[in-house]
Amino acid sequence: MLTINVAVLLAIIVVVRLRRRTEARSRNDERLTVVIVLVLGILIAPTELGQGILRVTGQLADGITQASR
Repeated sequence: MLTINVAVLLAIIVVVRLRRRTEARSRNDERLTVVIVLVLGILIAPTELGQGILRVTGQLADGITQASR
């Protein structure tokens, strides 16, 4: 349960950080946002939500690949 709560907190932080104007961000600010998003991905990956996202993304990629043939 703790992992999901931390993931929700990080998701909220990411949304708040990404809503800021691009011009107002420094290079370090952008790096911090990338690190937070990577940690969020690592926390979500082993959960049911993460596995569902992986399945949907895989099906979408298969559909795109088959459509391009």
